[in-house]
Amino acid sequence: MAGGAWKVAYADFVTAMMALFMVLWISAQDQKILIATSQYFQNPFHSPMNANSGVMPFNSKQTSHSEGKDAGTEKEASRDKMMEMTFLNTVAADFYRLLHLDQSLEDKPIDIQVTSDGLRITLFDRPSRPLFENDSTEFTQWGKFVMQNLAWMIDRHHFRVTIDGHTRAPDKPVKSDDHGWELSAGRANASRHTLVYYAVEPELIERVTGYASTKPLPKQAPTATANQRVTLSLALSGKANFKNSSLVEVADSTKNMLDPAATQMSLAGPDKAAIPKSTP
Repeated sequence: MAGGAWKVAYADFVTAMMALFMVLWISAQDQKILIATSQYFQNPFHSPMNANSGVMPFNSKQTSHSEGKDAGTEKEASRDKMMEMTFLNTVAADFYRLLHLDQSLEDKPIDIQVTSDGLRITLFDRPSRPLFENDSTEFTQWGKFVMQNLAWMIDRHHFRVTIDGHTRAPDKPVKSDDHGWELSAGRANASRHTLVYYAVEPELIERVTGYASTKPLPKQAPTATANQRVTLSLALSGKANFKNSSLVEVADSTKNMLDPAATQMSLAGPDKAAIPKSTP
């Protein structure tokens, strides 16, 4: 043979000999291996083995396509949940910055917790920075400022809202704590009224409740002033709303976290941060 053609012929000869060797070797095996080999060549896309023949159990009824689909769905759900939590943490951090509050303060006037459902915002009526005028349902200037910016945040992100009012227990036992019930319910309803006054859609507020002194804070005495509080639970109104409108806001807010001045302008706008002269 001229040139290198003999190499091709030799390679074909070696391949044929290897195939012959494999056939002779398989033919010499026992009946079980012969049947398994025959099944493989008849249907190579399904395992000839039993489900328990390998190291890990195999579900022969589940196709690789369904496995990939389920894994993709689970991965997408996990990614959406992570993005949602990032979004909520960003909103909480920006709200602290908007009000010029230090999150590490022990007696901070506002506490924000990120939950699986959304945000839980507790507004404390502390003597050092009262939320309400003394023993009333009328907001102080600080309270109006907080509620205005809170209303704008709720309206912007379309949160669903529940409002709970709480009071501390009386210093001395009394026969009837009607005042505590009236005050807690009145302050919760005043919060609802103020949020609606500052542009929150009424249908976003799902419940207003007064608990008096029946639910003191953990590790706090029932008479502690920290129990004078209003708690607002904010829940995202829907996955579609979050995916369509909030992803860009997450990126923008994360970028603005590097610049407090930009964060305040982004969240409050030129007309949102000022305390209004009128009262609701």
